[in-house]
Amino acid sequence: MPVLLITGAGRGIGAATAKLAAARGYDVGITYKTDAKSANEVIAAVKQQGRKAVAIKADMASEADVERMFNEADTLGRLTHFVYNAGIPGTAGRLESAASTMMREVVEVNVLGTLWSMQRAIRRMSVMHGGQGGAVVLLSSVAADIGGPNEYVWYAASKGAIESMTYGLSKELAGDHIRVNCVSPGASETRIHADAGTPEKLAKVGPMIPMGRVGKPEESAEGILFLLSDAASYISGTVLRVAGGR
Repeated sequence: MPVLLITGAGRGIGAATAKLAAARGYDVGITYKTDAKSANEVIAAVKQQGRKAVAIKADMASEADVERMFNEADTLGRLTHFVYNAGIPGTAGRLESAASTMMREVVEVNVLGTLWSMQRAIRRMSVMHGGQGGAVVLLSSVAADIGGPNEYVWYAASKGAIESMTYGLSKELAGDHIRVNCVSPGASETRIHADAGTPEKLAKVGPMIPMGRVGKPEESAEGILFLLSDAASYISGTVLRVAGGR
């Protein structure tokens, strides 16, 4: 039975991915940092599909929390699929005014959290470690290509790192029978811009996107589930943009 762990899945794209995965036969572990109510609602939705589920409170900026997260997820069975969705933008603004503590937290959650998580995912999934192999999807952002000028260059840089990890790990882990891909969403109906202090961003950006609207979390989730699935069995090292043509 496939076992999927998704970080940062109490809401938004992570939550949509968890629900869709349950509908397609995965047992699902999710993590959240503060919003236990939303996480428990996702767990309830997964269990309604007849799947096993667990919610784990964890801070991806803490290596100890990452270690504990994987240990708790082991209760579902041996990991076969992993999605690193957790990510924070920091507070919007120009680089010269950005606080060091804020930028450090962004890098710790978005970059170090991914690296720490991948170490532990590999130890569970790799056939060289007694695993079954499997598939990983990391979450980037179109910010990696646009650069986030005047808003969050540090966030864009952290997502560029995610794409570099995708390219490197897809090659490193091919012999371990682990595929590594990446989904790069554009502006989506999530709280990320509100969290950055720019709640008006979606209304402003939507009409500028070629398809004339922002994306829905479920649309990114479809891309993630495709890359996790056997339908993508010969796809690794790919960044799939889900951005309405942007």
